[in-house]
Amino acid sequence: MATLNPFKAVRPKKELAAEICELPYDVLSSAEAREAAQGAPLSFFHVSKPEIDLPEDTDPYSDAVYAKGAENFQQLISQGALYQDEKACFYLYRQIMGEHSQTGLVAAASSQEYLDEVIKKHEFTRPDKENDRVRHIEALNAQTGPVFLTYKSRPELDQIFKEQSDKDPCVDFTAPDGVRHTAWTIDTDAVIEQIETLFGEIQTLYIADGHHRSAAAGRIFESRQGSGNSGGFLTVVFPHDQMQILAYNRAVKDLNGRRPEEILSTLEGLGDLEESDTPVDPANKNELGIYMGNHWYRFRFSQDVAQKGSAVDQLDVSLLQNHVLSPLLAIDDPRKSDRISFVGGIRGVGELVKMVDSGKYAIAFSMHPTRIEDLMCISDEGGIMPPKSTWFEPKLRDGMFTHLI
Repeated sequence: MATLNPFKAVRPKKELAAEICELPYDVLSSAEAREAAQGAPLSFFHVSKPEIDLPEDTDPYSDAVYAKGAENFQQLISQGALYQDEKACFYLYRQIMGEHSQTGLVAAASSQEYLDEVIKKHEFTRPDKENDRVRHIEALNAQTGPVFLTYKSRPELDQIFKEQSDKDPCVDFTAPDGVRHTAWTIDTDAVIEQIETLFGEIQTLYIADGHHRSAAAGRIFESRQGSGNSGGFLTVVFPHDQMQILAYNRAVKDLNGRRPEEILSTLEGLGDLEESDTPVDPANKNELGIYMGNHWYRFRFSQDVAQKGSAVDQLDVSLLQNHVLSPLLAIDDPRKSDRISFVGGIRGVGELVKMVDSGKYAIAFSMHPTRIEDLMCISDEGGIMPPKSTWFEPKLRDGMFTHLI
């Protein structure tokens, strides 16, 4: 069963939400956050990336950074920009990006269920990033960035969320990137109980994004057991059929001493290759776009190649890694190689053209997005997906909801 609980959220005043709420801490650099928060004293970057308020040469993992984050968080509360609800509630959070809309439940998920793998993961975590989140949460005594979870959709929950979102929102603003963010409070006891019961019938939740945040919550829960920590961690849970995954493209700086003709010849032995007069944005699974030497190519892996091995092996990112990046371009560990860059699909295939045409990269690959069904299947099998397999959009805004622990 999946345990989701209401909680007393710390939230922005409705009229200040657009000034406070920001992109997640890990999607932009300190320099970018510093620039974005310039002249914006209420920006949540002062909490989520507090190094921006210290000298530029400050180590982002120094004690002073976490202390500054706690200080800035308390200042937003003391001046009334943020406030805590008096009653434990559920919340709905809707995001509209272009024609895509997704509505999720904001709740406190169970750290024990994360440890027991009721909440399933599909990525490895890095100790340094886990440690950073642990220290940030400990310093603030709060979780400020939600974990992005998904579940296999249930019509009963869809109906409840539709009814609740027909009411007046508590927050509604459009961010500079054009994404609209709207939230509703669910404070009726009967509705809260109904939601808890329905999620209690769901066997598994899946981490879409936020592996380091959930791992940090699990570590803090283990360290604080018996000291009043309930073990809940901040999450927004979306039905799987509303999730939007964009491609995660790749660009490589050199051809590992190989000639372009050699790479193309090898690809022809793995499937169907044809030159394209236009940029290739793959529309189908097992299909790649390749940009090299001012030319685009469309490539399709043969079924004999694509359907071998485990569910992980059959991912497009795995096929590219195992049959092209590693054997041809010597990118054996993409986590550590400085010769490869990963480009979120939100930037489009035009970004790949710019990178190669700049002369800094020799070849780029446009990908078909990983399916949410594949993510859930691999998670159920206990598998681990390759790095940079998914790019979820739109991103959840930090500062919309904070969970005190």
